[in-house]
Amino acid sequence: MSDGISEESADVVGVLTERIEARFDMGMDQLKAAVAAAPTANPDATDVVKWHGLLVEAQSVLERAEDDLLAALQTQPSEVDDPTMGLAHRVNAAVTARDGRAMVVRWLLDPNAPGKKDLAAERLARLRPRPGPAVQTSAPNRPAGSTAPATAWRSARAAR
Repeated sequence: MSDGISEESADVVGVLTERIEARFDMGMDQLKAAVAAAPTANPDATDVVKWHGLLVEAQSVLERAEDDLLAALQTQPSEVDDPTMGLAHRVNAAVTARDGRAMVVRWLLDPNAPGKKDLAAERLARLRPRPGPAVQTSAPNRPAGSTAPATAWRSARAAR
């Protein structure tokens, strides 16, 4: 999905935040408040807000991992030890997580993205959470003192 964001962009979150604000014609804080007030009113906005939050979280994890790695590298001699190499792997994992979440946000913002206008998209739309069940899904309340069928079955079996 080529959208003008270079892979080396240092501010992935900022660029995507601007695109979200432009798409929904409001600031992120306003959009979050609108989604919190009516989460089912616009499922696209709800999805974007959710994934944007996950993206921001991943960016924070990445920044902490980078800071930890930089601090460790400043105390290292010319050879990198195993704990420092572990920090480098943590940075790589954080980049992967952040980039994956950024890809989801970009996909959500692109109305012509692959998979949005075919049979798979229709199936996904049917799987989207609904406000509540159409029919009652739990057993009705029984009056005090009445026995539920499972209890009656256990009693009959114990009497044998």
